[in-house]
Amino acid sequence: MNEGRAHEPLEDRIQVGRCVMLYDPSLVGNFDPRWFEPEHWSRTGALRGEAPGRGSTLFFEAEGAGYALRHYRRGGLVAAVLGDRYLNVGESRSRPFREFRVIQRLQRLGLPVAPVVAALHEPRTLWCRGDLITRRLVGVSTLAERLTRAPDSIDWSGVGATIARFHRVGLHHADLNAHNLLVDDAGQWSLIDFDRASFRDPGLWCDANLVRLRRSILKILDSLNARLDEALWATLLQGYREGRSRDGSS
Repeated sequence: MNEGRAHEPLEDRIQVGRCVMLYDPSLVGNFDPRWFEPEHWSRTGALRGEAPGRGSTLFFEAEGAGYALRHYRRGGLVAAVLGDRYLNVGESRSRPFREFRVIQRLQRLGLPVAPVVAALHEPRTLWCRGDLITRRLVGVSTLAERLTRAPDSIDWSGVGATIARFHRVGLHHADLNAHNLLVDDAGQWSLIDFDRASFRDPGLWCDANLVRLRRSILKILDSLNARLDEALWATLLQGYREGRSRDGSS
């Protein structure tokens, strides 16, 4: 199936001490390992803020473009014990390298994602740490922000159709929620955060993705003392079904 083509991503590898890095030379031909150091961007005055949440994503500017630097950090109760440490299962299976390659595959399929720039795997005997750099999508807002500030502006059918595009190529998003769906001023939706994402054959996981998104939306609306209009959710599902049917999927 042909979703269209964006730029063709490339992969190069460099190593500095224990740290191993992948990067796309078509996006940054003169990649510098210091790109993974927040202190470097702070010293050069290039930091442009951080994403809401656990404080693990920083925004910076370099060579006339905007980037997002995400440090992998655990959530939930285990975060208090392990913080940013993960079991070292080898560089090819590390979370940043796997996410790097998932996004590159999605780019090759022409899907609406933030292009991935570089990934860092830092092994420490049994444990490892990691980082990921993507291009920053500008002029966008999240579905969560639209729900909070401008709910009447949400194209629910477009949300469903966008999710269907990813499901058509077998992309299982491990954390499909209202914070990971972004829309620009032209009404074009994108999907971000592919940590633990994988490619699978069609199955019940597609419905589970939609259920997870619905829970996320309900949680946001509950915080606003609002309720989900079921007609709007039905519009999302209709857009999803129409998007799936383009390749004969049900």
